[in-house]
Amino acid sequence: MNILILVLLALAGVVLLVLELFLIPGMGIAGIAGVCCQIGAVVYAYMMIGATAGHITFFAVLLATIVAIYAFYKSRAIEKMGLEAKIDDKVELAAPGKKISRLQEEAEAAEQKSEATSNQPEA
Repeated sequence: MNILILVLLALAGVVLLVLELFLIPGMGIAGIAGVCCQIGAVVYAYMMIGATAGHITFFAVLLATIVAIYAFYKSRAIEKMGLEAKIDDKVELAAPGKKISRLQEEAEAAEQKSEATSNQPEA
């Protein structure tokens, strides 16, 4: 029964950490819960089974976490979840001290148009 509790705690911790790192943004509830599960598994092993089991559990949890993160990263699952948008637009910068934008050009065109309509004689 003790080993089942250790395995479930360690497995839950690894799964929660992988979820936190790759699926859930930020360091939130899943990451904290994962670390707590892993610490709980190690402490449980030290207290209920003994120091040797505690050492083995500590290194097993550490190794399982590293292997799970590496395996998830290498599985290319992240690429399937992410967007693959490519931006090919190029931005051309104006000379220093000069800013000509489309908005300024439109304003000048509207001003010229209003001047042309105001200069026309009324019929």
